[in-house]
Amino acid sequence: MLTKKEQGFSIIFFIIVIAELICSSVESLNGLHYVTKPAILVSLIAYFLTSSNHLNKTLKLLTLFALLFSLLGDVLLMFVHKSEGYFMFGLIAFLLAHIMYIIVFLKHKNPNKNPYVFTLIALLYAAILFYIMFDGLGDMLYPVTVYMLVILTMAATAFLRQGKVLPLSYTLVFLGALLFMLSDSILALNKFYKPLPLSNISIMLTYALAQYFIVLGLLKNK
Repeated sequence: MLTKKEQGFSIIFFIIVIAELICSSVESLNGLHYVTKPAILVSLIAYFLTSSNHLNKTLKLLTLFALLFSLLGDVLLMFVHKSEGYFMFGLIAFLLAHIMYIIVFLKHKNPNKNPYVFTLIALLYAAILFYIMFDGLGDMLYPVTVYMLVILTMAATAFLRQGKVLPLSYTLVFLGALLFMLSDSILALNKFYKPLPLSNISIMLTYALAQYFIVLGLLKNK
């Protein structure tokens, strides 16, 4: 159940997301994409800062860094058409964001939770993904491999919060982690395998939902 403050923010947030989906899809509005895309994370950061006083200071700071690195990654990836170097730097920014989230999630790790089944499923998923796009990776093989391992770790640590945090907090964060994996998977397939239909919409929508659910989930653990 969302509070009135959460409902108000959610309306604003999804208006921004819809604006970004439109601006990135309609050629005549592409210029506004440079405003609407970063606005997604800016709105989340602003909401998190005004709603996280109840959180542990270390957890709050690490989450803020995760969001800031994500914002940096978003901005860098907007300029990939100018130079492929922006993609590598964007990858590094999101890698750091995932590492921050991993540390945050480990703060609430349930030592009695068995990670092996989930880890096995996640590795199988990653193996299939790599098999599909392997020929297109080229020089990006090792950076993408490292990134994939880190995001799988992020999802696994989100899974390990079960039983140590409030059920709603666990569900939202874990769902967010899975959506983050899905968003990055679509992005990787679109870049290294073949262009996918409506990829800009599916990547951004799953990504925005991922960040939204993670932030909301962390704030719900009071």
